[in-house]
Amino acid sequence: MSTDTGHTGAPGVTPEAPEPDDVAAPATNADPISRATNVQLWLQPIIVAVVAVAVIAWAFSQDLTATQKATVNASYVWDLFLQHLALTVAITLIVVIVAIPVGVLVTRRRFRWLAPVFIGLANIGQAAPAIGLLVLFFLWTATTGFWVGVLPIAFYSILPVLRNTMLGLREVNPTLIDAAKGQGMSGLTVLRRIELPLAVPFILAGLRTSLVLAVGTATLCFLVDAGGLGILIDTGYKLRDNVTLILGAVLAVCVALAVDWLGAVAEKYLSPKGLR
Repeated sequence: MSTDTGHTGAPGVTPEAPEPDDVAAPATNADPISRATNVQLWLQPIIVAVVAVAVIAWAFSQDLTATQKATVNASYVWDLFLQHLALTVAITLIVVIVAIPVGVLVTRRRFRWLAPVFIGLANIGQAAPAIGLLVLFFLWTATTGFWVGVLPIAFYSILPVLRNTMLGLREVNPTLIDAAKGQGMSGLTVLRRIELPLAVPFILAGLRTSLVLAVGTATLCFLVDAGGLGILIDTGYKLRDNVTLILGAVLAVCVALAVDWLGAVAEKYLSPKGLR
């Protein structure tokens, strides 16, 4: 006698209905954590802009003396802001041009023995006080100006990018590299198309840290006549002028937070899609 029940499979065996837990839950439109991160990402620049405008409006609305009006005026503050921005851009370019290629170089098989040398040099720059580096560079060159302020701070800020570049390249799965070479890719092509894209999140995280360090430390550049918002802080401190002091300090903080936000945006949108 046939026991076929009309279903495929073993005779006489009825396939079990899927349990409720086995049914995949419908996908939500967005991960709550990701949604919260996006809100935070776009809320930060708004807060920074509001704080910057508020402190400028507060400073200009005060009953200023003739001495204060020489520093707390729109054109002078704008000039100092542009100087601070120029310092930050120059420091960033030097750090990127130096740290990333050196990080790539010392992760290549033939040059790995150089890694402790460059890390040691970068550690010296990070461990030494920034003001000490500025003074030493000033004494060495016996000059003042823009580059006397930029170069020591670039040296001070180079370690996070260098270390993260090396870390990101070392974290690439060796099987991916072997597979790429097995397909006939050259070492340079593997570096450009596989290793560097996978290391981008590490590099950007290091660059973000480095930039925040550079913006904060750039307030010391006034010591070597390199300009920047540190002039407002120094003037306010020396003259016991709280309006000028608070204006310079808050604007410097706002620039640092704005740069940090740019780093966060870069991390989110420049990282490979599969790693976001």
